[in-house]
Amino acid sequence: MKNASRWGIAVVPAALACQMAHAQSSVTLYGVVDESVRYLTHVNSAGDSKLALGNGGTTESRWGIRGVEDLGGGWSTFFKLENRFYINSGQSDPNMPFFNEAQVGVRSDAYGQVILGRQYNVMIEGITIGGYGSNLWIPYDFSFQPEVTMTGGIWTSNQVQYQAKYNGFYFAAGYAFGGNAGNSYGSQVGATLAYAPGGPFTLGAAYEKSKDSVNGSAATDWTFGGSYTWNMTRFSVGYIVNQNDAGFSSFANGPFTAPALAALKYTDFSRRRMIMGGITQQVGTAWHFAANVWRTLQDGKTAAQDGSAWQYQLIADYNLSRRTDVYVEGDYSLYRGDLIGAQLQGVNGVGLAQKGSQIGLMAGLRHQF
Repeated sequence: MKNASRWGIAVVPAALACQMAHAQSSVTLYGVVDESVRYLTHVNSAGDSKLALGNGGTTESRWGIRGVEDLGGGWSTFFKLENRFYINSGQSDPNMPFFNEAQVGVRSDAYGQVILGRQYNVMIEGITIGGYGSNLWIPYDFSFQPEVTMTGGIWTSNQVQYQAKYNGFYFAAGYAFGGNAGNSYGSQVGATLAYAPGGPFTLGAAYEKSKDSVNGSAATDWTFGGSYTWNMTRFSVGYIVNQNDAGFSSFANGPFTAPALAALKYTDFSRRRMIMGGITQQVGTAWHFAANVWRTLQDGKTAAQDGSAWQYQLIADYNLSRRTDVYVEGDYSLYRGDLIGAQLQGVNGVGLAQKGSQIGLMAGLRHQF
């Protein structure tokens, strides 16, 4: 019996070691902590200015946990949970779920990957992989990137997405379940195709159609664009179109509630078009400079809701180390007619421009871990 016990004690660790050798796993804590001081003009009807510590900086602060398990044979499973928070108060972003991203998936080296849960929609995938989003060297986010509202706000819940890469081509297709019995209200379908071979050119395009959660009215979005990098200078241009049926007002699978959509002016328009362009200059390994411009035209559901905007931005960013950078940012905007819900003070802070023009100045510190 004693010999049997000794053999048992020896066999169990050996069996566990064999399992671990076959299926290794890792879990990583990661995040971005970004804070800024921002000066903004015309924040109320009296035309007053404001100087304040922001909820974040050019990116919103976040922390997350991601993990992967190697299943062998080129297959693996993975997960991701991510929370967004305001560093000036320590509170989670009240406009987002506690875990704004929550997903699990399976990946094959040969066949691509399938992701289930709350994740990026295919519109933002097309813009980022296509390489024509603004300031792509920054951890991409919705703060001070007006194109993000035009994508429907980046995230979609209850989504299944398939992604594949082959010889520089990237393909993604997604479907979000509406969850209603007897109809497809609240659902979303879309696809993106991009070409990013690792050379100077990138191209991307995406299409997405969302159905109102209450009445099934449609919101249709599409985009295309690309970039060219010469030496250490990147040129980018993109075009985005949003088109809403008259009855579209609620999309429960999106990142915002119905009242938030109304506050973002997302329910005011029948069609909205944005053309955007940017130049990014890298100097050495530490400096990035960028100049961006956005032109947006809105056809309102009523004549009073027609509107337009010009928005201009300059950024200088310096890396103190591999993980920490400091930056200064300046922007100038001209708004006409109804506010369009795609403004430079961040997607959750729209509606502050009260006098038709607005100047913003910002200095910030960011650390990534």
